[in-house]
Amino acid sequence: MPELEQTTIQILLVDDHALFREGVARLLASESGFKIAGDCGSIEEGLCAVKEKSVDIVLLDFYLGHRNGTEFLRLARQHGFTGKVLLITAGVDEETTNDLIRAGISGIFLKRDSPSLLAQVIRHVVSGGVWFKQEQVQSAVEAQFKTSAEPQNELFTERERQVLSYVFEGFSNHRIAERIGVSSSSVKATMQQLFSKTGVRTRSQLVRIVLEQHKEQL
Repeated sequence: MPELEQTTIQILLVDDHALFREGVARLLASESGFKIAGDCGSIEEGLCAVKEKSVDIVLLDFYLGHRNGTEFLRLARQHGFTGKVLLITAGVDEETTNDLIRAGISGIFLKRDSPSLLAQVIRHVVSGGVWFKQEQVQSAVEAQFKTSAEPQNELFTERERQVLSYVFEGFSNHRIAERIGVSSSSVKATMQQLFSKTGVRTRSQLVRIVLEQHKEQL
């Protein structure tokens, strides 16, 4: 039986460690459906690449010499880049994590995580998912926000908050359905309700808006 046609995912690496870039590039180039659009060692090189090439996802290191990934993300958006950004880092603090989530990254992949998992995470993010560990999101919320003493109207239902907690962990609709014991169509309907309430269209936008505007509902 012939294989189904697969869309190629164009990947850009932005990391100031050449050895790490080369290793990741070799790893991903061996994956079916992946193409390395470029590997860059500085913010300037990365910005040129996203302007000149078709890039679906940027694998971005946070520490880039005297500059950082937040600056790259801000400038790339100013230049019209609309693709996904997955931070690949040895670790960042809670405040930085929060800033990056608000800036629009789709996930954080730690350099100590299994290399075999990276391809799965890239496909998940490009398809519209997010990749944050629960403790990363929770720490970001605790570091940046304080719960208001004033009573708040409940925006989200208990089911919606339950689904949100798994969205933060990067679960698909199917896996969420398995965890809470409902059908996938029920989870899809809940997601549509969340999108409608928050005025967003994607999971990564949902995470960002909830953390920015509705953190007291978590």
